[in-house]
Amino acid sequence: MSHPPKHPNIETINIRQLAEKLVLKARHTNTVIALAESCTGGMIAAALTDIPGSSAVLDRGFVTYSNDAKIDVLGVSAACLDTHGAVSQNTALEMVAGTLAAAPNATLALSVTGIAGPDGGTAQKPVGLVHFACQSRAKAPLHAVHIFQGSRHEVRENSLKTALKMLFNELN
Repeated sequence: MSHPPKHPNIETINIRQLAEKLVLKARHTNTVIALAESCTGGMIAAALTDIPGSSAVLDRGFVTYSNDAKIDVLGVSAACLDTHGAVSQNTALEMVAGTLAAAPNATLALSVTGIAGPDGGTAQKPVGLVHFACQSRAKAPLHAVHIFQGSRHEVRENSLKTALKMLFNELN
């Protein structure tokens, strides 16, 4: 299995400013967002709900940390998890599709699943490996994968920043 290049921390950005820009852009485009979070544990939803007016654009967020939650809440197939694992492109794509299915009012969904560490990594799936999927009802899903360096906190924060940027870019 080939791996994406290892990235240092993504450029320093202010999470609040990015969340504000995302909420403003989503309001302007009448976009309603739903989220499925695993390794970020609700950080994306928390960043958005810190912004006044976010209730107009954030429909719901699912924290599906366990495989059972991914299956029960999002409809991720057990076969996908058995074959590819929770941290994979396939799982991220099934998570985002399940999010759209579970959130009929949402027009844009994002999922994130990864290994934040400090344990749990393997040679094939190292600590810091994070898969993202983003999909609007009008387009095919997008997938991104990163291997973030640093502590558990840094991996999760970089995942949050990447998710917000991915959502913002999808609105442009």
